[in-house]
Amino acid sequence: MTGRDEAIRAQVAEVFADGWGRITATLIRLTGDWELAEECAQDSFARALARWPADGVPDKPLAWLITTARHRAVDRLRRAAAEAGKLRQIAAQASRVPGPAVIADSSGIPDDRLELMFTCAHPALATDAQVALTLRSLAGLTTAEIARAFLVSEHTMGQRLFRAKQKVAHAVIPFRVPPAHLLPDRLPCVLNVLYLLFNEGYGATDGDDLVRPRLLEEALRLTRVLVSLMPGEAEAEGLLALMLLTDSRRAARLDTAGDLVPLDQQDRSRWDAGQIAEGLDRAERALRRGRPGPFQIQAAIAACHASATTAAQTDWPQIALLYEQLARRTPNPVVALNRAVAVGMSEGPQAGLLLADELTGALAGYYLLPATRADLLRRAGRPAEAAAEYRRAASLAPTAPERRYLLARLADTEAASHG
Repeated sequence: MTGRDEAIRAQVAEVFADGWGRITATLIRLTGDWELAEECAQDSFARALARWPADGVPDKPLAWLITTARHRAVDRLRRAAAEAGKLRQIAAQASRVPGPAVIADSSGIPDDRLELMFTCAHPALATDAQVALTLRSLAGLTTAEIARAFLVSEHTMGQRLFRAKQKVAHAVIPFRVPPAHLLPDRLPCVLNVLYLLFNEGYGATDGDDLVRPRLLEEALRLTRVLVSLMPGEAEAEGLLALMLLTDSRRAARLDTAGDLVPLDQQDRSRWDAGQIAEGLDRAERALRRGRPGPFQIQAAIAACHASATTAAQTDWPQIALLYEQLARRTPNPVVALNRAVAVGMSEGPQAGLLLADELTGALAGYYLLPATRADLLRRAGRPAEAAAEYRRAASLAPTAPERRYLLARLADTEAASHG
């Protein structure tokens, strides 16, 4: 492969990160067929890889991909005699579907992606199915990536996605932002989608890279859109605050070699002061509305970290109390594990271990459980047990930077136990 071909492949990958959701959302609006939309979107990228090396990259690559995908979808329907009625429907709708020239228009509802979010958040679908379907269709995450985010097998997630798409088709769920009086009922799912999208960007569930910047930026952009669309929703603003405060640490999370730097060792001068200021302001405004929810509580936790000048000044007792509140509102094992960490920091490692040990069944196979136990055991002066847990955590870690970090901690712990 020539250097030019590699450059074009990189451009296609870049457009994929930004454009997958736009293309699939446009095609779903056009055809109402989730599977067809994804297949034609994939085909448009395959054609780009085949044609752009010879023809050159178009001036507007996203518009080229959308046009190619739409033509492919219409051709597929035209070849199916049973779809004659569908073609008439598409012809009638064509004037209402944004063309490539106006895809980036940000007036009103900025683009089809937000409408796709609310379509996936239809009450006819289970919450897990809503979130998974949107992550697949809007963000282009693979079934395996979504499965890891949900802590289930790829086979199980594939079945969930298939059933969700079938239900959307059979229920004839409309592709639109629902009326204003229905928005609050749909909002929790949309917020969960954005949160998982952000998490996949901030801490990837697979691969050589810990951070996927475009997913982060897309999650932040769409959350800002949502806050502007629903300015009175405290949880939407709380989520935006949480994202800003968390993402403010991005530049300090990896060293020059690409290795993970834990929170307590990060150079806080590299944290983004502008994001922190905006995040703190939004978190405070959301909490002043007097309707605290899970994302606002998490934003308050992130604010405790962001407000500490040094790691030693972190208000761990307050963080432990906030996690206790969060656990009451959203009782799940990952929240419980984070509470164990906070309790271990505020009350001592043995107290944290007692809480972490209760999660061995619920979080079997989740690498952060042995990683957390390893750190608590090391701090409790039990290096041999800590080394065994670091070894187990490294074998389960999903990304290369996390594996390298855990193996380094393992080496340090083994050296201490032999010293």
